[in-house]
Amino acid sequence: MFKALKRREKLRSDLFLAAERMIADRGLSGLKTRDLAREIGCANGAVYNLVADMDELILRVGSRTLHRLDQALSAAVPRGEAMPQQTLVRVALAYCDFAAENLQLWRALFEHRMEADKIVPDWSVEDQMQLFRHIYQPLATLFPKRSPEELGITARSLFSAVHGMVALGLEQKLVAVPLPALREEIARLVRAMIDGLAAHGGGA
Repeated sequence: MFKALKRREKLRSDLFLAAERMIADRGLSGLKTRDLAREIGCANGAVYNLVADMDELILRVGSRTLHRLDQALSAAVPRGEAMPQQTLVRVALAYCDFAAENLQLWRALFEHRMEADKIVPDWSVEDQMQLFRHIYQPLATLFPKRSPEELGITARSLFSAVHGMVALGLEQKLVAVPLPALREEIARLVRAMIDGLAAHGGGA
């Protein structure tokens, strides 16, 4: 029994790694059960003994990506950083750099769509929400009189603005922007948003 459980866990780990490599190489649309089964050395149908369905597999890979993103955002802020606006700029630039360096895996986080009647598991939601602390905490320092609800909305608004710039800037078509220029524009955007919030009573 123990050996069987250990083998299953090894196969699950191999499956997640294989799926991660496949998405990184081909994008989300290139993820194929047949190719995954061949790579980890099992029958096609055995893949679904390791995960409930492709949604779970994609979410598991997404969680791995989110954990690495979390580490990158944490590493972007020097220990003891006391300037919250600069912290937000550093976090935004780290997000941009991570997306550029892990383009297909980053895209997969937003391209994946579950059916309307399927609920995203709590563990996946928790992995996503954990990232907002990198924005929420500096905002709470900048605007201590704002309520948690207001700070939450502002954090999501700031993320949406930065994410939109990154998504458009890294688009490999007519709107693509060179990475150095994109980073400069993102830094300007974050500073402008924070200055605008302060000027319009964001700290009141």
